[in-house]
Amino acid sequence: MSKFMSAANVFLDLDIKSREEMLEFLSRKAVELGLADSVKETLSAFKFREEEGTTGLTNGFAIPHAKDKVITSAGVVVARTKEPMDWPSFDDQPVDICIALYVPEIEAGTTHLKLLSQTAVLLMKEEFREAVRRSADPAAIAMLINEGLEG
Repeated sequence: MSKFMSAANVFLDLDIKSREEMLEFLSRKAVELGLADSVKETLSAFKFREEEGTTGLTNGFAIPHAKDKVITSAGVVVARTKEPMDWPSFDDQPVDICIALYVPEIEAGTTHLKLLSQTAVLLMKEEFREAVRRSADPAAIAMLINEGLEG
């Protein structure tokens, strides 16, 4: 896989208090970063996926993902909040780190599954989780994600 993110796709110490606010933030960033054409439709895609089942995993991480025709190129955004927020999760704990995936509808069966499965594998590694949680360097976080997705 090619590089899916750069330091510009990493947002740290956000003052976001809810899942709704986070999904809105991620939708705006998708358009600003050139990953999507519409904030409203990207948000709709995120919400649709959340209604199918939670994207909150364990250890404070969530993998919200949007796959839709308004997504123009596959990408990843990392958003870390100052304080954990309520987000349904497998371990019933709040979430403070989102690794958001953006996938064009046409790539839903290929890129989407690869990104999702490889991100889930990364999150099983405590070393990876701690590095993302503790790093203050967006470039280092982007490098960790890209290396993990290529691995």
